[in-house]
Amino acid sequence: MERGDLIPLVQLCRTYDLEISFFNELSEIGLIDLISMDQDLCLHHDYIGRIEKIIRMHTELRVNIEGIDVIFNLLQKVENLESELNSVKNRLGLYEDF
Repeated sequence: MERGDLIPLVQLCRTYDLEISFFNELSEIGLIDLISMDQDLCLHHDYIGRIEKIIRMHTELRVNIEGIDVIFNLLQKVENLESELNSVKNRLGLYEDF
């Protein structure tokens, strides 16, 4: 993994005015994966969109980290169900053509 793909947590903490413990809690729950690089904790840049959603939920809506975890789990289930529904619709479409 290249260093350019990683964002140091210290930089994120300054940017979003948060404590490192916030990111550690997110990592413990499994919402993000922290990477140790040169004795610094970093986050892959692919997580930025997810982090911004989490921060908005936490600061603007006052949702705690456990609640955020539940929300993301439910969103994942909805995504899976939508995918399954599309798959079933496609299979059904094959039979409707006959």
